[in-house]
Amino acid sequence: MISMTAPRYFDIRCVRGEVTHIDIDNGVVESAGTSFFDSAVIRALGAKGWGVATLDSYDPSSSPEQDAALASALKVSAVTGERVDLAPATHTILPVPPLREDPADVDLDEKTRLLSEIEQSARIPSVVSTRARYSESMIDVIFMDSSGNEASYGITRSGFSVLAVASRNGVMQMGQEREHSITGFSLRHQQEMGRKAAETAVALLDAGSIKGGEMRAVLDPELAGVFAHEAVGHASEGDLVKDGASVLKGKIGEVIGSELVTIVDDPGLPEYGFEPVDAEGVSVKRTEIIKNGVLRSYLHSRETLAAVGDGDAGHARAEGGATPLVRMSNTFIESGDTDMDEIMECCRNGILLKGSRGGQVDTGRGIFQFNAEYGYLIRDGESAGMVKDVSLSGEILRTLHSIVMVGRDKKMHPGFCGKGGQSVPVSDGAPHILLYDAMVGGHA
Repeated sequence: MISMTAPRYFDIRCVRGEVTHIDIDNGVVESAGTSFFDSAVIRALGAKGWGVATLDSYDPSSSPEQDAALASALKVSAVTGERVDLAPATHTILPVPPLREDPADVDLDEKTRLLSEIEQSARIPSVVSTRARYSESMIDVIFMDSSGNEASYGITRSGFSVLAVASRNGVMQMGQEREHSITGFSLRHQQEMGRKAAETAVALLDAGSIKGGEMRAVLDPELAGVFAHEAVGHASEGDLVKDGASVLKGKIGEVIGSELVTIVDDPGLPEYGFEPVDAEGVSVKRTEIIKNGVLRSYLHSRETLAAVGDGDAGHARAEGGATPLVRMSNTFIESGDTDMDEIMECCRNGILLKGSRGGQVDTGRGIFQFNAEYGYLIRDGESAGMVKDVSLSGEILRTLHSIVMVGRDKKMHPGFCGKGGQSVPVSDGAPHILLYDAMVGGHA
């Protein structure tokens, strides 16, 4: 290969493919088309740290091109500071789930027509604005490293979202629905999603408000899943633990929540965050972050596993030809054995929080704040009226201890997770859960 001091380790990850998008705003097709990409990242581990080189296009069979890029990466590694070591790892690739219907078999005009039908179905009385978006990516990945490990696979992801805004007397409310998949085309027979988004927006115009405070709260699978991802999943990422930016640092083996709580990250599930192998060519598997309330494992790359320990590698992910970061994939609270009727009866008086409109988390301080899409008051164990402008906030560890019931109705929700300037597809989920002493925000 190259005629200079050889790196301790190097790997090459080439990603090429195409992305299709359609954007319809109030009945007008704002954009629709397909773009192509081809990029590669080459990492070389020198005497101390990493050197990285990227290429806009890459031919794996071109030895001179590989030599030049590797030499460039190794040169950079010579001036990095802190020494980096890599933990040993296995390198088995999972099969990619088969497609029910390949989006490539549906032409752009037909995709646009189907998306338009979804957008049109959201135009009901009191709705003043609608928007629908479709995205589709088909990527091929080739990975190889200096230890002789190789992996190649192709994966297709597609999905859509529809948004409706309702207005009355100067008051505006929003409803949104989405569906994304790795197992097939997602636009057929989805008009009901548009109507549901619109009906939520209109219903929120008449929803009441509450005064915030401490109360019992039932979280639906979407909001409980967001808690699992944002508050627990990120806090378990090995790079944040290593840097002291996680409230979970040093707590392996400790009881950090209710014994009813098991939180898992599993890249191998056929959900939107599926990966057949991670971005370092490392095998993926189910990782129980919390098992029956006890912190069992962090999520790791090979580098953070060597530095921190307590877990397994296989959680490095990258957007396109970017450098790998420790990331989640499919993160969820495992199902319990309680029916929803029992949860409502036990709650007695409180609130049911549904959906998510974003929020924020400080993993180092161990605090969070999430906005729900809306909620329902609970009185005497029954739903007693829709409320808007509600949120959930609190301390991560206290909230984990406050979970007193876990339902049997786990559901996953797709999305994207941003970190380090990169965005990757993920899913998160949970069953309904009941919290005692939850801090609920309102605007009464």
